[in-house]
Amino acid sequence: MTLGRRLQAFSLTLPLLLFLLVTFLVPIAALLKRAVENPEVATALPRTVVALAAWDRHAVPAPDAFAALVADLGTLPDSSDAGAVARRLNTEVAGARSLVMGTYRALPLAGAPDAAGIRATLLALDERWAEPRYWQAIAKNGSRWTPDYLLAAVDLRRDAAGQVERMPEDQRAFARILGRTFAISAVVTLCCLLLGYPLAWWLSTLPARRANVLMILVLVPFWTSILVRVAAWIVLLQSQGLVNRGLMGLGLIDEPLPLLFNRLGVVIAMTHILLPFMILPLYSVMKSVPATYLRAAVSLGSPPLAAFFRVYVPQTFPGIGAGVLLVFILSIGYYVTPALLGGADDQMLSYYIAQYTNVNINWGMACGLGALLLSATLVLYAVYRRVVKSELSLG
Repeated sequence: MTLGRRLQAFSLTLPLLLFLLVTFLVPIAALLKRAVENPEVATALPRTVVALAAWDRHAVPAPDAFAALVADLGTLPDSSDAGAVARRLNTEVAGARSLVMGTYRALPLAGAPDAAGIRATLLALDERWAEPRYWQAIAKNGSRWTPDYLLAAVDLRRDAAGQVERMPEDQRAFARILGRTFAISAVVTLCCLLLGYPLAWWLSTLPARRANVLMILVLVPFWTSILVRVAAWIVLLQSQGLVNRGLMGLGLIDEPLPLLFNRLGVVIAMTHILLPFMILPLYSVMKSVPATYLRAAVSLGSPPLAAFFRVYVPQTFPGIGAGVLLVFILSIGYYVTPALLGGADDQMLSYYIAQYTNVNINWGMACGLGALLLSATLVLYAVYRRVVKSELSLG
């Protein structure tokens, strides 16, 4: 290929590369950056951070630290900047928000000409300034970059000396939530495989015209909003819904089954939504497997069932791997379906990312959890590449 043709080919792919850069790589880079960024204290309290640099983090700091704190708070442009610092420190020590904001509102201090006087005035204003834990929080967050959000995402933290340790038992949550996310995703993936494999095999054995018509039914969920599908499942699974009424009408049950706001409802709805992502790669691979292989195995004396599992199924492993990977990766990031159909113990990691983003306004923690999901996705893809030893493909 000549240089001109190469440049022409590159120019044709350049818009796609720019699109991926802007819509995919840049947001991921911003997420990872925000997961380790910690600008609030370093920006708002620079003098205090410097004054605490030589502090032993055990006794009450020297008067210079009190004077630096008052100077930093006094130079903040408005209360929103003080509020940002207060919120950040409050994530480390409960009560820091009221302490910082109360001190900010009391400025300027009267009758405190020197550092010793400022210290005495602050202690008289709020005796909590004599507790080292609040100063430890300031010193700990004095750097613009921190691993705290990423550590918290796996139930770890740094102590006052900066050493990594496990969180107390009553504060550990995300490891359990991550395990729950993987468990629900694994169950949904297994259900999709058990339902999708025979359906994809049946479609692959049909004439092309009939298979194309039926494939439209498989693709119908793609044309419907997830919210609409979830709302439909709420109607179907509620106590007086069609499913319970049908089972009771057939005499199979005497009272409605609890199908809503629990794990079962989440799995049912997610399986329905994600089933096409399992069927499509399976169908694509199965169409490429010659039907003569099975007939040849049977003609050589193999029982039909044994021929199917020993001859046919191994040739569909690439489709199984692609379908399992797609469904599992999509499952671990689900938010709407568990939030609407699940109970308190059925929420997945994405729910807490949304909680930190929209309710707690803690972008660092939200990005830390997002980075955890991203890492899980990359690990899964790496395992897939190592096992299947091929690019992710639908056929």
